[in-house]
Amino acid sequence: MNGLGAQFTNSTGSAKDVIKPFTKLGLTAYGGPAAHIAMMEDEFVEKRRWISREHFLDLVGATNLIPGPNSTEVAMHIGHERAGIWGMVLAGVCFIVPAVLSTLLLAVAYEAYGEVPQLAPLFDGIKPAVLVIIAAAAYRLGKKALAGTRLAMIAALVALMNLCGISEVYSLLTGGLAGAVWLKSSSPGVGIMAFATTFFSTRAAAASAVFAAAAASSEASIVKLSLFFLKVGAVLYGSGYVLIAFLEGDLVNRYGWLSQQQLLDAVAIGQFTPGPVLSTAAFIGYLIGGYIGALSAAFAIFLPSFFFVLILNPLIPRLRKSTWTSCFLDAVNASAVALMFVVIFRLGAVSLVAWKPAVVFLVVAALYLLRTPSTPLLIALGAAIGYFLHLI
Repeated sequence: MNGLGAQFTNSTGSAKDVIKPFTKLGLTAYGGPAAHIAMMEDEFVEKRRWISREHFLDLVGATNLIPGPNSTEVAMHIGHERAGIWGMVLAGVCFIVPAVLSTLLLAVAYEAYGEVPQLAPLFDGIKPAVLVIIAAAAYRLGKKALAGTRLAMIAALVALMNLCGISEVYSLLTGGLAGAVWLKSSSPGVGIMAFATTFFSTRAAAASAVFAAAAASSEASIVKLSLFFLKVGAVLYGSGYVLIAFLEGDLVNRYGWLSQQQLLDAVAIGQFTPGPVLSTAAFIGYLIGGYIGALSAAFAIFLPSFFFVLILNPLIPRLRKSTWTSCFLDAVNASAVALMFVVIFRLGAVSLVAWKPAVVFLVVAALYLLRTPSTPLLIALGAAIGYFLHLI
């Protein structure tokens, strides 16, 4: 056999086939989306031969066309290819649940001990290390997403919009839609008009949203918490690290449900767990609404991905041929990276003002540039340096 069929075996199977391999990945997949996808390629293309490498690349590319965590959606696609809808559901659940449960356990420990003075030096060192990790992710994504003058200008305009008070959702959608028009057109004037039109329309929408939020109670509830994370799961493009921009913009600045310190601690603790970065929602949900808040937040943020994958899977061949879809994807990826750089600036302005966290940041950044160690190792190093500086 010389066709596709010769490249893989067992192309169909039962839903139970996906439980063991995706549970294993959910327990061991450290290192972020790129590492997760590499592990899936090794497991399902090289070892199990469930799908061909060509089709695997198609699935990876397709996940960039929809919101949600890329590696989680790749897992869902593979499950769908193996065993239909139930295979998709089980693959997603088995990959997500270990991360959510481990994050929840850390949230319980954090609430019990996070404010204890003896642990404060550890978190003081972890926060600058997290900033290094976010900055490194933004740089890696930016090298690809900001290739070309127009994409860089789209990112700059989106960053400016966000700094001027436009919410992350509106900034992202404006960058994607107006940027796609600009990239498709050969005239710079078309891009300027597209951004001007969408800027003023989204500015008005943002003002009304802020007014409505101010008129409503700022007190958190399970329903409000779930709706927030459902919104994020439905519009979050790019790396899971873009989630931090949404959390900082809404939960810290608009609603006041979290402090800047709690946000950095949430991101830091999320790095200790395997699986998707979006499992940080469980940690935040627990801080705001206990166990019910944790499970509701995690369920809400991942729910849209199941629907997106279910709809997209049969359409992948056509979507890859659309120039408009390609332009929108390029523009929205550039916008997502812009939001990441904005939140790095904001968090850095808060957490690096003292000399000790600045030293931790510089040391961890230097080690990353020299050796590129794993994320858990960087977090552990930051904690160790933070504790050492506390002792002296």
